[in-house]
Amino acid sequence: MDTIKVRDRHAFIRQVVFAVGVLFCLTPLVTAPMALVLGLVIALFVGHPFLHLNHKATHILLQVSVVGLGFGINAATALKAGREGFLFSVASIAGTLGSGLLLGWWMNIDKKTSLLISGGTAICGGSAIAALAPVVRAGERQVSVALGVVFILNSVALFLFPVVGHWLRLSPAQFGLWSAIAIHDTSSVVGAAARYGPEALSIATTVKLARALWIVPVSLGAALWFRGARGAAGDGARGAAGGSVHGGARQQETAKIRIPWFIGLFVVAILLNTWAPLPALSRVVVGAAHIGLTLTLFLIGSGLSRQVLKSTGAKPLLQGVIVWVLVAGATLWAVVGLAR
Repeated sequence: MDTIKVRDRHAFIRQVVFAVGVLFCLTPLVTAPMALVLGLVIALFVGHPFLHLNHKATHILLQVSVVGLGFGINAATALKAGREGFLFSVASIAGTLGSGLLLGWWMNIDKKTSLLISGGTAICGGSAIAALAPVVRAGERQVSVALGVVFILNSVALFLFPVVGHWLRLSPAQFGLWSAIAIHDTSSVVGAAARYGPEALSIATTVKLARALWIVPVSLGAALWFRGARGAAGDGARGAAGGSVHGGARQQETAKIRIPWFIGLFVVAILLNTWAPLPALSRVVVGAAHIGLTLTLFLIGSGLSRQVLKSTGAKPLLQGVIVWVLVAGATLWAVVGLAR
């Protein structure tokens, strides 16, 4: 009886601590990196009291948050303001994805984890990972690792980039373009650029919003890539098993492949915000979406057990650092070179 009472008391304490953490993440006091760290601390020292529900909750919350972010993007304004950064975006996204996947292959990192880290670095951090994860059917551990890597580097960039920009005497326009391309998440882009002045903030925000539109084609490309990989694996398995199940298996596999609903809703949200704007409502929705992503990070962090962390290793973090340094360095060189 005493053992049962002690166990119940510990379970109650875990639930209370977890609930306090959730409520704390709903306040503006907690940033996305802080939420991830807070969840991780709870996972390591307290424990997740609802671990069996964590995967489903994070899966739904990630998708809903991505759709909500679409209401903060005005297509016309973003495309017009992003013309100067268009070639930078195309080159950096292609280069980041290519170098990231190649590095991940060379370092023998899980393919889905490598893609999520590369996509988060290439486009817009957690939003890109949130969009790509369901497309490639990434597991919670793969999403956790990718988000952890991206948001750790993202938080470092928030403090590091203004220092480097002032040290190199970058103009506001240069810094705005550089930060929009080289910093992972929109929140840190805005935070870093705001410290550099209003002109840098204006350029950085518009270029980053235009860059966020690449979530859609990259997600669709990832869906086709993994569809082809699954199809090739399925063909090999069916060939080995014989032709009797060939037709049924192919139909079953085809039925599973479809464009995720939230990508379409993400596009619809952008169009609604552009052609039927409701500024007050949009601010509320986008704010709720950012809170949703913050809470998602808390849930993902709280789902990381010691066993999962031990199995992760240092390779994904090293991949993220190398890719980030490459894209930040190349973009800085190009931005500085334009002024000469």
